[in-house]
Amino acid sequence: MTTAYINRIATATPPHDIHQAFIAFAASLLPEGAERSLYRRMVRMSAIEHRFSILQPVAAADGTWSDAEGLYIRGGFPGTARRMELFERFAPQLARCALKKLAITEAERQSITHVIVTSCTGLYAPGLDFDVVDALELKQPVERTMIGFMGCYAAINALKSARHVVRSEPNACVLILNLELCTLHMQETPDLEQVLSFLLFADGCAACLVSGHAQGLAMDSFLALRLPETAPLITWRIGKSGFDMHLSGQVPGEIRRVLGDTGGEILRGRKTQEIELWAVHPGGRTILDAVEKGLELQPESLSDSRAILAQFGNMSSATVMFVLQQMMRRAQPGQNGCAMSFGPGVTAETMLFHAV
Repeated sequence: MTTAYINRIATATPPHDIHQAFIAFAASLLPEGAERSLYRRMVRMSAIEHRFSILQPVAAADGTWSDAEGLYIRGGFPGTARRMELFERFAPQLARCALKKLAITEAERQSITHVIVTSCTGLYAPGLDFDVVDALELKQPVERTMIGFMGCYAAINALKSARHVVRSEPNACVLILNLELCTLHMQETPDLEQVLSFLLFADGCAACLVSGHAQGLAMDSFLALRLPETAPLITWRIGKSGFDMHLSGQVPGEIRRVLGDTGGEILRGRKTQEIELWAVHPGGRTILDAVEKGLELQPESLSDSRAILAQFGNMSSATVMFVLQQMMRRAQPGQNGCAMSFGPGVTAETMLFHAV
């Protein structure tokens, strides 16, 4: 049966680094005292240095912070419709940036048969799938698939779907776009756990080509592992004032516990020492620590994931593709790898691969 390969990956972020501006602004949402002190401590421990947003920060004369779109004004945070207007305006712009970096040749453009788009931070119709087809002027017919609201592990599901396509249609060429504008969904709240979740997320986009051409990373197998009795720990729902996330502080502990019990199942019987390339979705520093301890990895095993977390934060579904892109630059032929992302369920979506 035809092997499917991730031929190459390109990534893009908006131009505005909002991390430091956000830290100060988010602190102002919390009451003075113990909670604000704990927040500042967690900021120092986050291992994040930069996060990018479509929203340009604007510093006022009195030292307060807002954004150029006037989205986040104390006492006047916007409703869902306003946030979706901005998604529809900015998402195609960021998508075009990633597609340009992918440097698709004319021959490749002519060969693209399928487009798969993942996003859990915005929706409209006709949607991003049409925008990708139009931006590249892809010949008709092109099959389009939208994978929505699956959260941080959606990219693994998109790769899995692309593999199914190539294995059933050996001449197929699949273009995948993972685009998230997470910073559209900050809420005005004094709840420390919620504010800390906003500290993680950023905007970003990844694009890749998947085909039967033996170049890049060969996708060997996939496994979805649902952690029992954890469904309430990560939730993502559409509310009146944007999308409402709940991200429990119990998630890292559950991941560590389950990986300790099921690591052999995820690796299909291989030992961790046989895996040279670990592309773990950097959902946060504590998530990476949990994976490292649960699978008993060497500290350097997750260096690519930690570097992406520091440089970009958590961009939901796009993030693991940033890690894979960085990994592809140094991967040696024959090296074995494991990609892993976590999201609602709580579910671990995993992929075994090797470099060619």
